[in-house]
Amino acid sequence: MTDMAHEFPQDLIDGYGRYLQKGYVRFREQQEQLAIYGQKPEVLVISCCDSRVAPEGVFHAGPGELFVVRNVANLVPPFEQTEGQHGTSAALEYAVRVLKVKHIVVMGHAKCGGVQAFRQNANAPLATGEFIGRWIKLLEPAAIAMACMPVDRLDDPQLAMEYAGVRQSLKNLRTFPFVDQACNEGNLKVHGAWFDIGSGELRLMDPETERFETCAGYEIIEPAQG
Repeated sequence: MTDMAHEFPQDLIDGYGRYLQKGYVRFREQQEQLAIYGQKPEVLVISCCDSRVAPEGVFHAGPGELFVVRNVANLVPPFEQTEGQHGTSAALEYAVRVLKVKHIVVMGHAKCGGVQAFRQNANAPLATGEFIGRWIKLLEPAAIAMACMPVDRLDDPQLAMEYAGVRQSLKNLRTFPFVDQACNEGNLKVHGAWFDIGSGELRLMDPETERFETCAGYEIIEPAQG
């Protein structure tokens, strides 16, 4: 091996070996079809970068089933045409205009570090970051809405802000003309969700009340002993 290969994380190389023996073999035919014909996922998931929250794992999705965008605090910025790097907006445009996904899911999660950073530094960017502070200021409208017209009466302000962030991102989605048009034409639906890392609980946002309710009908089945 070259020195570069030796510097590559060994855990990832070992994981790749397990993927070839288990994951790739299991989905080989599907992978080959995807390589030839391209992807056609029906769902875009906008999730947090947090290593504990992987949409493909949460929704037990195989190759080609989800188009996933991950950023700090699972935020969707409002539509704007200013110069700059608009990574999330570009992915959104590609998903809706090219892939023509049928659903967009904005999924927040428990103990979100981005939300916590906003709550602790709401009036100033993070002292230790050049980019995070400006990014999480996207949560300001959510905080204002939560203070003026609270949907939730929660003892936990962190959880309330996590919910509010998802709601704001859903509102921001509709500021994109191509998203709004697809929704109005009945070709696209947007959804809010929230995942509890510790318990594995998934909560879905009711589009009418904007409240988050446990995804009913599913529970953890513990493996049999012995």
